[in-house]
Amino acid sequence: MISIRETSSGASLAVRVHPRARRNAVTGSVGDALKVALTAPPVEGRANEALIEFLAELLNVPRSSVKIAAGQNSRRKVVAIAGLSPGDVEKRLRVILTPET
Repeated sequence: MISIRETSSGASLAVRVHPRARRNAVTGSVGDALKVALTAPPVEGRANEALIEFLAELLNVPRSSVKIAAGQNSRRKVVAIAGLSPGDVEKRLRVILTPET
């Protein structure tokens, strides 16, 4: 179960990044973190930029609304999303995480 917390400007969630993947995708969850595969390598901030761009597109918010709040140099990061409530983030992620039956 992914833990989405309320912040003063919106919501935050933990993300576990897998850099140098074949494609950018949400691949599930690890503990309370969203697991995200990114094609970008983890050098010179490229994976961080790719994560911001990917999550902004996924959640349908401007890139400026997505910030890495903690874990700049780690695979486990805390990402802050401004302008969305935790409920809104959960609804938008549920579509991706729910397997088709």
